[in-house]
Amino acid sequence: MKELTKEHDHMKIELENVLPMDIEKRSFEIITKELNGRVFLPEQENIIKRVIHTTADFEYADTLCFSEGAVAHVGEAIKRGACIVTDTQMAMSGINKKALAKFGGEVYNFMSDADVAEIAKKNGTTRATACMDKAASLNKPLIFAIGNAPTALVRLYELIQDRKLRPELIIGVPVGFVNVVQSKELIMQTDVPYIIARGRKGGSNVAAAICNAILYDLDKTRGVS
Repeated sequence: MKELTKEHDHMKIELENVLPMDIEKRSFEIITKELNGRVFLPEQENIIKRVIHTTADFEYADTLCFSEGAVAHVGEAIKRGACIVTDTQMAMSGINKKALAKFGGEVYNFMSDADVAEIAKKNGTTRATACMDKAASLNKPLIFAIGNAPTALVRLYELIQDRKLRPELIIGVPVGFVNVVQSKELIMQTDVPYIIARGRKGGSNVAAAICNAILYDLDKTRGVS
């Protein structure tokens, strides 16, 4: 054991010499290489790669599901000033609000609102559920970026079925074990555009990464740096 430790102590570790401004570019080069030539639809490729970049988890190449035309549809919605609703402050913090504002949109999160806490307590629901009800009352085109609460997806499904809400896109990537898989499958049964991470994996960072990938691609098409 001592020899192994000694050998480990003298193991040569080589660091790549990468300039700070080139780190992201180099990361994407590594991701592309490790995907071993896999081909994705052009509109989906940057989203998948940015999620992998955020998580270092290549399983997303297989588990991210897109409804037909979802990316093109949400791009047009953002150009018309669509806003994003998140289920966590973390997702809200991670979304590039400056990029969204160029198109006239903003990001909402109602989790800390006093009225949301009150309604949730009164109805015996989660705050995330109450947030979806509050969002449904906004008279704006909406994109939902759900990275934490499966109850938010379940409530969105109910609101869609009751024709009280018609989202421009649902990004359904909550992480966890209780009703996570089922809530994602519910959204995939609707006729609303979606980007879903099938299975248990996801998170607020994934939700933000998907939003940012869409926004960055739109910026490129606009010629905005």
